[in-house]
Amino acid sequence: MVEKRTVAIVGRPNVGKSTFVNRLVGTRQSIVDDLAGVTRDRIYFDVEWQHKIFTVIDTGGIIPGDEDDIMLSIFDQVKIACDEADKIIFLVDGKAGVQSADEDIANLLRRTKKPIYLAVNKIDSHVQNDLINDFYSLAIGEPIAISSLHGSGGVGDLLDMVTSDFVVNDEVEETNAIKLAVVGRPNAGKSSLVNALLNEERVIVSDISGTTRDSINSDLHYKEQDYILIDTAGIRKKSKVGWGVEMFAVDRAISSIRECDVAILMVDATEGMTDQDKKIAATVMEAGKGLVVAVNKWDLIEDKNSSTMSKFNKKLEADVPFLAFAPKIYISALTKQRINQVLDQAKVVYEQCIKRISTGILNKIVNEAYQLNPPTTVKGKQLKILYTSQIKTQPPTFVMFANNVDLLKDHYKRYLEKKLREAFGFFGTPIRISLRERSNKKGK
Repeated sequence: MVEKRTVAIVGRPNVGKSTFVNRLVGTRQSIVDDLAGVTRDRIYFDVEWQHKIFTVIDTGGIIPGDEDDIMLSIFDQVKIACDEADKIIFLVDGKAGVQSADEDIANLLRRTKKPIYLAVNKIDSHVQNDLINDFYSLAIGEPIAISSLHGSGGVGDLLDMVTSDFVVNDEVEETNAIKLAVVGRPNAGKSSLVNALLNEERVIVSDISGTTRDSINSDLHYKEQDYILIDTAGIRKKSKVGWGVEMFAVDRAISSIRECDVAILMVDATEGMTDQDKKIAATVMEAGKGLVVAVNKWDLIEDKNSSTMSKFNKKLEADVPFLAFAPKIYISALTKQRINQVLDQAKVVYEQCIKRISTGILNKIVNEAYQLNPPTTVKGKQLKILYTSQIKTQPPTFVMFANNVDLLKDHYKRYLEKKLREAFGFFGTPIRISLRERSNKKGK
């Protein structure tokens, strides 16, 4: 398997980096907005061009010399991206002309000793080609006119040059990595947990609410298992989310839940399980994903003793009874207390999500549960479960064939789910049970 090459996209704010990345990827992956500083972390996407698969890193817009804390963090992320990259595409704004920030960035990029390609964006027609001449002054090389928005200009020529020495990939690498989406309210410690697990400043951490905008993927290998960690934007109440960047970020976070294998719900120990936490947990359940509840900031809880966790667990079970099956871990992303247990439990939960039960054993357990506690009659009729089969995993889904689908009441469905969990575990994963009607020919 050929190792994929990496290309970093670098430039000052609002030159069109994320639009360019979206053009390469073919879908709207990076959030695009006229507001400066929308992209803050470095974000990785796989791109295929002429049967060559490579990775692009979308980075935040930088302004050398800006001492704002967030801007300094973005600058650090860009430097890491440049260190990781095999090549760099330096994107500038053709309509705005050469800016002093462009000159400063050009000076910084030359020090990397990496191949650099100067792409002059927003050249939407041939009559604007003369606009690129001023960019020769950056001494980066020959400017290439492109239009990220329309896909016109020299986008293809640029990619041909960048990938000229890339090897054609004849096969796509398959992965057994478990996808973990780290979700929760703003400031619950999601990015801090990701950084602690990776042991690097992979994503920007700040006390400012809404620092994480995109869903950030990171690879991790732990105990002979590969993981993909997905750091997501904090999910606030809909009424508090305005139109624009934050709305798209929240949509991306919810999409990450749908695409993951297991969700890590970060709960602030100092605040307990809030209504919004419950809604996020319900979103995970509705998506049929595995769930691990990570109660973060445990280092801030005073008067901790052997019974503190037990009391917290009982309160969680009382407040959120539908999460009784989910493992709870009490961690501190800041001190790294018990953070590896998150990965250990996530793997256990994933294995439960993909578990299959043989039909014979499944029917034995369901029949025993039925005999132990038969359903009550409804208008003189009683539910009869004739046959049970598991039809899928992720989540484990069971179909019960019965004499009358209208006779299965919610309380009895919960009873059957409880018996399935007692028999087979299914820790951390929702269970789906549906009923199909089939005539009981023996009764005719």
